[in-house]
Amino acid sequence: MAFLMFLSTMSFTVHQHFCGDFLVDQSVFFEADTCGMEHDSGVADEKGCYDDSIAIDGQKDLKIPFYDLSFDQQVFLVSFAYSFSGLFEELPAKDIPYTKYIPPLIVQEIHILNETFLI
Repeated sequence: MAFLMFLSTMSFTVHQHFCGDFLVDQSVFFEADTCGMEHDSGVADEKGCYDDSIAIDGQKDLKIPFYDLSFDQQVFLVSFAYSFSGLFEELPAKDIPYTKYIPPLIVQEIHILNETFLI
């Protein structure tokens, strides 16, 4: 989820270098390499070389205000929160009647009397 949030909010710029109609180089994090001919940045010269930059902006508004939700969405959120909070209610402790019961003393070993052994 954090990776998805990071990708949706990340902004970057794509740099491109064209010679005539041909794309020579394209770069995301650095300036695009030129074809070696001198030119003014952003302006086409007599050889037809120029640089182009495309800026892609990420999402900046991450908070969705509650009043922008429709009435059906608000009803769903309230009912979901109410039903979800009911999952964590503490149950009353039950009284177990045999907690103070003392088991009988073993007089003879029943396994040996019946000659039953686990193999």
